[in-house]
Amino acid sequence: MTAMTYGRTPKANRYLSNSLETASPAALVVMLYDRLVLDLKRAEEALGAGDRGTAHTNLVHAQDIVRELLASLDVDKWEGGPGLSSLYTWLLQELVTANVTADAARVLFCRTETVEPLADAWRQAALEVLNTNPTPTTGR
Repeated sequence: MTAMTYGRTPKANRYLSNSLETASPAALVVMLYDRLVLDLKRAEEALGAGDRGTAHTNLVHAQDIVRELLASLDVDKWEGGPGLSSLYTWLLQELVTANVTADAARVLFCRTETVEPLADAWRQAALEVLNTNPTPTTGR
């Protein structure tokens, strides 16, 4: 059972699977960032409570998300690509260090100073794409 499916009913897992299969690329990035923020919040809370196991699980999942974002980034598609790649690499290193050292302050910094601003930027970009490419309506 993965962190994405843990504790979900089979019906909820089907809904999640269908949502992922039909989402646009922009929506998928927003979903990844939303889950990344959630993982970091959970890790912070767990570290604050002294629960290293839960913190570890959430930090590893957060690292997996960052790796996926990094792997799917085509740095040649836009001029900001190399910078974002470097940022993802730095973030990954910070999350590994936070996990090894149980550093809740480092997790908080990564979340509030890096991930949440990026999540907001991607959400805004996805909305702009949606607004410039509205779904066609039927002639009813």
